Amino acid sequence: MARWLLHVDLDQFQAAVEFRRHPELRGQPVIVGGNGDPEEPRKVVTCASYPARAFGVRAGMALRSAARRCPDAVFLPLDVPCYEEASEEVMARLRSFTDQVEVWGWDEAFVAADTDDPEQLARAIRAAVAELDLTCAIGIGDNKLTAKMATGFAKSVGKSGDTRGDPPGAHSGMFRLTAANWAEVMAHRPTDALWGIGSRIAARLAELDVRTVGDLMAADRSRLAAEFGPANGPYLWVMGRGAGDTEVVTKPPPAVGRSRSETFPRDLEDRAEIGAQVARLAAEVAAEITAAGRIATRVAVTVRTSTFYTRSKQSKLPEPTTDIPTIVEAALRVLDRFPLDRPVRLLGVRLELAPVAETSGTGDS
Repeated sequence: MARWLLHVDLDQFQAAVEFRRHPELRGQPVIVGGNGDPEEPRKVVTCASYPARAFGVRAGMALRSAARRCPDAVFLPLDVPCYEEASEEVMARLRSFTDQVEVWGWDEAFVAADTDDPEQLARAIRAAVAELDLTCAIGIGDNKLTAKMATGFAKSVGKSGDTRGDPPGAHSGMFRLTAANWAEVMAHRPTDALWGIGSRIAARLAELDVRTVGDLMAADRSRLAAEFGPANGPYLWVMGRGAGDTEVVTKPPPAVGRSRSETFPRDLEDRAEIGAQVARLAAEVAAEITAAGRIATRVAVTVRTSTFYTRSKQSKLPEPTTDIPTIVEAALRVLDRFPLDRPVRLLGVRLELAPVAETSGTGDS
């Protein structure tokens, strides 16, 4: 049996979870973000239902902008615990088929399986997800790149909304993309259609007369290496040919750091108030790492002003610690190195963590 990679992508995930508890909203433009108040400043869309997307609403857009584009939308607050619980339900269903599941956030995962009929497996997975009152698209590939790209064709609603030129069988909930049909499906598409190539890299490739995936397949690897570096250049050529990683990591590596940040509804100008907010963020993230059994080695503070000027400063702790007052005090010392001569829009605190091997046997839990 052949080894296949399946990329499972849940449709309009946060909105779909909301539909489970608010079925009367199905088919309506629903926008999730912030506290559900479109007039709330500095809050952004985290998910828009497909009807809302038809009005041009996208994740990352300011809620106020989304309300102007779609004034009849239903705005709902972000409910992280609910989405985490729903995601765990889905991932448990995926693991009922195989233990080779690599989770990528709440709403997507790679599944590796040895099978002669990957479409049958995809149909079974979609049926299992449907039992949870959710839907998903599944891309079938011979590696992660092709599987991820296939999902874009599998979705019932295309990324651009324009399905002209898409291959037969696209937009049916699942699609297979492998070395066998890679050139037919991808060669005529622009380079930024590839997962991992954005507009900036695509523009640099265009300067080399590499505008399509087919051009990239035929490009001179040495020329790409000269332009993008000895590692990145040849890797772009490999991507252009539809090759990619096949390893599924079922257990993510331990985090090397943990952070918290907050954008405030109004700019902060009082230094004491700024310090109080940094102390709060530092205490919260310190409590998180302690609960996770990790130890902090370095603390960093990020300040973003009202002009969007963003700067981070950091300091190594005298010794690795989980002591919250010590971490808060260190964060405030780092904050003292900022001039704070402009109104502050955002504050953040990040703790770098000791490797897991160094935390074992310390008695922390």
